[in-house]
Amino acid sequence: MKTEKTVPVSMHTMDNVSLAVDQQQLKAAFAQFSQASAQLSGVYQALQQQVHQLTQELALANGELQHELMAKEALSQKLSQLLTALPAGVVTLDQDDRIEQVNPAALRLLGEPLLGCRWWQIEQDRLCPAGVAGEWHFAAETTRVQRVYIESSISVVDQTRILLIHDISEAHAMREQNRRNQRLAAMGEMAAGLAHQLRTPLSTALLYAEHLSSEALSIQARQRFAVKTQERLQHLEQLICNMLQFVKGDSIPTHEVRLSALLSELQWMMTPQLQRADVRLTVTDNSNNVCLHANQDSLCSVLSSLLENALQVSVAGSRITLSCEATEDAVMLTVGDDGPGIEPAVVERLFDPFFTTRSEGTGLGLAIAHDVVRSMRGEIRVASVPGAGSRFTVCLPRKI
Repeated sequence: MKTEKTVPVSMHTMDNVSLAVDQQQLKAAFAQFSQASAQLSGVYQALQQQVHQLTQELALANGELQHELMAKEALSQKLSQLLTALPAGVVTLDQDDRIEQVNPAALRLLGEPLLGCRWWQIEQDRLCPAGVAGEWHFAAETTRVQRVYIESSISVVDQTRILLIHDISEAHAMREQNRRNQRLAAMGEMAAGLAHQLRTPLSTALLYAEHLSSEALSIQARQRFAVKTQERLQHLEQLICNMLQFVKGDSIPTHEVRLSALLSELQWMMTPQLQRADVRLTVTDNSNNVCLHANQDSLCSVLSSLLENALQVSVAGSRITLSCEATEDAVMLTVGDDGPGIEPAVVERLFDPFFTTRSEGTGLGLAIAHDVVRSMRGEIRVASVPGAGSRFTVCLPRKI
């Protein structure tokens, strides 16, 4: 039997093996450290790039903010200068209606003190309503300003109120002067229109009055002319009353007017002037004895104005026509002449106030006649051919 021999392992050999294992682990750990270090270095570089980019963006944003801040400061300065130079007063009120900011113009217009005061107190102590929305005048002569206009707006951000105060003293004075001038012009127009309306019946009354001075007249003829003169003067008085009512806008009284009687009155009224001008008047009555609900004096004045215009363009020996046609719904009264006619461009302006083609005319006769007829819900139609005369037709409804 053989006996195996155990060979003893020396301590030196075991130490070498352990050292080799440790070296391998150290290398693996160093490799992992190097890899982690490389990763950390990459991340750090990326972070540095991001920090650099963010720094640039922040610097750019800061520059833009600085630029905007400077622009806002410049705008604020300009607004402040504008507010100071603004001729209108500016007052800002807080939510409690207390004045927190004013400009110099507001101090000039309203006087001091203003800051810290409540606006309703300023209105009560220094202002009085002028009777026009937004307009005020001063309760006492504290400033040279007499009248102001105040506009109000509310901020949608903080509900504060801003008042804009305008000095309208000169504008108000000019407005009042313009109103006065308009009233004077209306009075002048009324006077001219009244004079035009009175011209025809006054001429007739003067002719009758001249006959009264004739010694060759008999007592009966003198009495007849005296009655006619009195009738014309009464007609003048009625015309004045109607004209004043028309100018004031009052309704002119109406009644039943028999058209045949109206035509006879016009013929009788125009006879003296027609005879003096040697012009014939032909009357055609196709009214079938109907009546018209109107004001006889006003309608007579309109037709006499048309007849007088026809007479002024007629030559001696010529003829003027006056006709009446009646239907179930309307009445047509037509005045025609054989004069020179009217150009189309002139026809369009015939009824404009103060428009006339005659140097001695007022330009109000046809304008007033047109307004009177229109107040009766009627119209005046014009048919004219240059060189062939003119026809003016007053169209009125049977029932006004």
